[in-house]
Amino acid sequence: MLKLSGEKNIPSWKASTSYLDHAGTTIYAKSVINEFAKEMKTGLYGNPHSGSPSSMLSTLRTERVRSRLLQFFKADPNCFDIIFVANATAAIKLVMDSFRDYTCHNSQEEILGFWYGYHRDSHTSLVGVREVAQHGARCFETDQEVEDWIESSSSARGVDSAKSPSAPSLFAFPAQSNLNGHRLPLSWSGRLRNMSNEKHPRLYTLLDAAAFATTAQIDLSDHEKAPDFITLSFYKIFGFPDLGALIVRKGAQDMLQHRRFFGGGTVDIVTSIQDQWFVRKEGQLHESFEDGTIPFHSIIALDSAMSAHERLYGSMNQISRHTCSLAKHLFEELSSLRHMNGELVCFIYKNEDSEYGDSKTQAPILAFNVQDWKGSWIGKTEFERMAIKRNIQLRTGGMCNPGGIATSLRLSAAEMRRNYHEGVRCGNEVDVIEQKPTGVIRASLGAMTTMKDVKALIEFVKEEIVQQQYISEAAQMRAFLPTVGYVSHPRNDFMFDTGQSLASTLTPLSVPELLKTAAILTTNASDKENKTRSRWRHRFRMRVMA
Repeated sequence: MLKLSGEKNIPSWKASTSYLDHAGTTIYAKSVINEFAKEMKTGLYGNPHSGSPSSMLSTLRTERVRSRLLQFFKADPNCFDIIFVANATAAIKLVMDSFRDYTCHNSQEEILGFWYGYHRDSHTSLVGVREVAQHGARCFETDQEVEDWIESSSSARGVDSAKSPSAPSLFAFPAQSNLNGHRLPLSWSGRLRNMSNEKHPRLYTLLDAAAFATTAQIDLSDHEKAPDFITLSFYKIFGFPDLGALIVRKGAQDMLQHRRFFGGGTVDIVTSIQDQWFVRKEGQLHESFEDGTIPFHSIIALDSAMSAHERLYGSMNQISRHTCSLAKHLFEELSSLRHMNGELVCFIYKNEDSEYGDSKTQAPILAFNVQDWKGSWIGKTEFERMAIKRNIQLRTGGMCNPGGIATSLRLSAAEMRRNYHEGVRCGNEVDVIEQKPTGVIRASLGAMTTMKDVKALIEFVKEEIVQQQYISEAAQMRAFLPTVGYVSHPRNDFMFDTGQSLASTLTPLSVPELLKTAAILTTNASDKENKTRSRWRHRFRMRVMA
């Protein structure tokens, strides 16, 4: 297990809060903020687009961080470049803009736009690219469907879907599902590139690595097998700053040049009066696509974050082993929970090809829903409210993963449309429709997650979902139990007095034992009351006896 060194690294709230939403953003160490604050207090950093000392210092620090990031991802600077953007979605949009604006003229036709394929587990931002794919789009519903597509020489270039076989194709997929943590084969990019042929040479791959990079090493050491475009959000890796990037394989950089828009700082000259002409910068690739003033303060903060990350955790591989072990324990504990009558407590949504404990196939993420002893779903909103009261923070909802939600919850497109018309919205409290959940509960682990955090969630589910069900049922029985009677128990016989309800003495552990062995005899009760009590005893006995 990872052990953080010293109180200076651990946020003060960590002692009382179990934070389990690292797939949203991981936790930053206090030392990162302290080091960055010191930088800001002692240095003068100006807008990079100038020749002043403060401007040159910002430029120098920015390029140092860019080079350091390439090393972090094991990427050769001769083969890759990094473009700083706001977040992974902004990186996706930059690629989308370039493919949408693609134009090519040949002797037979004018080709505009591209064909697009994406995996079912794609984040909403990847799915959105399909709306501008002029030559059609296809959603691959399983990993095997992608495998079959790659193996088919006729369709691997998108010919079966594209209006023109000469149009470029873009295949996008996540390195891991941000919903359930299933990790997809990273070999797809290299295999697709190797299948290029003279007739259909332009198939590009876009890898959304934002969720994956939180707890796993991105390795771009083999540029021939690497994706053409990789999107990232650094707050998911380091916790701070709020910054993203697009890593571009230089062999694919020509596709970006089709983007029509240009921003300040990306061109060498522009005419705006009497003519419409401009020339993009011809230096490094990133100079043509980092529109406007780059977020240089955030980039400098990233330098501090990387230093702290290396100092605290050593490597991404250590984080991977640490979180993989914790996630396996959490999965085994939650999946084994049962109500007294044998009903499953947690329904965990796991890909059939994934295995907890195997970091190649499964990330440290659990997506699940909970149900009571009657088999009815407990709403994700209610679960989160109860968790917050216990100082446990996780995430509930659709996770911006429409394909993953539809598959996990077995929701057809018609059912999702129906749910919308019946009030389901992103982030609202409509949790169950027609006995089906509308979203999931997600617990995601990170570098600062401890066994204490994992046990806190396990104990919470046991106490609030499993045991609380017994107490609630006992409270419902209170009105029907006798106020005077005799109980024969294998350990002892006892009387309870007038005015004392037996239900008030029941505990989560005594309920099943009592109902399996006790004979409840009532006195001074009418036949109607005895029949009612008998129904309750029968109902509860049938529920608790395995």
